[in-house]
Amino acid sequence: MSQFFQIHPQNPQLRLIRRSADIVRAGGIIAYPTDSCYALGCRIGDKDALNRIVRIRRLDAKHEFALVCRDLSEISVYARLGDSAYRLIRSHTPGPYTFVLPATREVPRRLQNPKRKTIGIRVPEGAIAQVLLAELGEPLMSTSLILPGEDRPLTDPEEIRGRLEHQVDAVLDGGSGGLEPTTVLEWVEGVPVLRRQGRGAVDFLKG
Repeated sequence: MSQFFQIHPQNPQLRLIRRSADIVRAGGIIAYPTDSCYALGCRIGDKDALNRIVRIRRLDAKHEFALVCRDLSEISVYARLGDSAYRLIRSHTPGPYTFVLPATREVPRRLQNPKRKTIGIRVPEGAIAQVLLAELGEPLMSTSLILPGEDRPLTDPEEIRGRLEHQVDAVLDGGSGGLEPTTVLEWVEGVPVLRRQGRGAVDFLKG
């Protein structure tokens, strides 16, 4: 049965954040709030935890995961940034965007797109996610909490607990979540291309 932590969305209790980080380090899966919607997260190199998430969401081999990072400097460890990508990401992070970029050798192969060798990267707003990432000292492997057969993420932490209490190790209750996942942008020949319209605005792509 999963643990259930009620965490203040603006001033997260550090003792609960530390317990959550310990669960991730020990190979656990957490459901946690981001600036777009609730997500499932685990440690980057943990194959067993990743496989559990795949089973929860019934994902196929084509699904692209994202690394949730603290800041731009951490992004550069896991993805290769050209000048145009750096400028755009700098001006839109933290925020509800996932940027699909060429992966570096720091990214396990099973997380990369098998053909393009890319990885999704994002830096979320929100104190819970930011404090958790700081405590971990590394990114979270993450995917939106959208269950099989549904087209929108779960938003109510109590419902998440009820439906997943035997499949995740902790639910971080930061209040009601959003209904929209991130906006996804991928760089193709040096130009950002919209792959999914989500919460993040894309007016800057016009013209």
